[in-house]
Amino acid sequence: MEWKRIFGIITIAGCLHGPATGQQVITLHEAIAAGLHNNYDILLLSNDSVAAATDQRFVYGAFLPNLNGTVGTLWSTSAQKQKYQTRDDAEGSGIKTDNINAALNLNWTLFDGLKMFATKRKIEELHGLAGINLKNQVVNTTAEIVNNYYLIVRQKQLLKAIEEQMSINEERVKLADRKLSVGLGSKPELLQAKVDLNAQKAAHLQQQTAMLQLRDQLNQLTGMQLPAVYDVADSIPLNLYLNISDIQNQAVTSNPTILQALKNADIAAISLKEAKASRWPLVSFVSAYSFTRNANKNNISPFAPYFSRNQGYNLGLTASIPILNNLSVKRNIERAKLDVEYQHIAVSKQKSLVDVWVKVAFNSYQYQVSALLLEEENIELAKENVMIALERFRQGVSTYLELREAQKSLEDAYDRLIAARYNTKVSETELLRLKGDIIH
Repeated sequence: MEWKRIFGIITIAGCLHGPATGQQVITLHEAIAAGLHNNYDILLLSNDSVAAATDQRFVYGAFLPNLNGTVGTLWSTSAQKQKYQTRDDAEGSGIKTDNINAALNLNWTLFDGLKMFATKRKIEELHGLAGINLKNQVVNTTAEIVNNYYLIVRQKQLLKAIEEQMSINEERVKLADRKLSVGLGSKPELLQAKVDLNAQKAAHLQQQTAMLQLRDQLNQLTGMQLPAVYDVADSIPLNLYLNISDIQNQAVTSNPTILQALKNADIAAISLKEAKASRWPLVSFVSAYSFTRNANKNNISPFAPYFSRNQGYNLGLTASIPILNNLSVKRNIERAKLDVEYQHIAVSKQKSLVDVWVKVAFNSYQYQVSALLLEEENIELAKENVMIALERFRQGVSTYLELREAQKSLEDAYDRLIAARYNTKVSETELLRLKGDIIH
């Protein structure tokens, strides 16, 4: 029969995987790849990570001496008048003096209570923290892209469900018009069938607009690297066999927020060592080389040289011993100890939060899987019910109200099924995000 052929074509089309005509299909992996390379939040944190890597690359500079060079020259012109008791007074103007001086000063810290070694470790830990922050952003951005991508797929499936309803309503219009033409139907049946068809057409337009908006959102997440017009996959692949024990065990060692808390605790412990180093003397090696040259022209004093030059070097050791500094060292140590304790509490808190989040997400995941299995069975019942109702309506043994009720049941079943698929994927993605390996 004609209506069976139409219904079969629509049902088969809904299961096919293929792009809309003339549109490039963007896979999830392509969207994620574009996002990882061009997402603005990832680029900003990548810049921070590069800055931390730069600090780490030059960390050995703290062990090197400070060497500074200075050079200067001075030209002066003066007028002089000198009076003596045992000789004649002297007076002159336009007396010119040229002065050149240069120096090299070296200061090398030999011992600072091992603070320089603690600082080196702290910079290395900060570099590691920057990498963890970047990974956290990558994981969160990937999860956002996955959810947005499959939200488009969800809307696409809803669009196909609407098209299936439109095909049924078109068949209703034909049957109602045929029954009216042979005197077996009524005008209200035909009008209602047309109203329902127009409502489905309006819903179809609204669904297309929603898909365009979601495509633009996904494009923004990928740094505007996707084509202006593109299509997505037709189905949502699901993993229905996730194990909570595996997720909990791996989350402890790979969840980015836990890793951030652990790294902050390590940095706090190193900061405490830095604070304690201030108790010790600061021993430095110092050395300098100096050069001075003076040239005097038109000198009126017989005792003043017309030219002089001094040069030489010196070296030695200096020690700065903290004795009393307003208790600032003790205060800094106490504050560093409090920060260490705070960070340890933060680690315990974050582990507890992640454990709760995993349990909540897994409960939601289990519910969504159960709902999905139920709706997969229910959709077949709803389809068969519509087929029977449509056949009964064609034979004139039922009213259009019965057919509309069956259609409404099918529409609701599609909504629940597609929602269950998407919600299961969201729960699965959240578990993988908490696990910390969604990017694998």
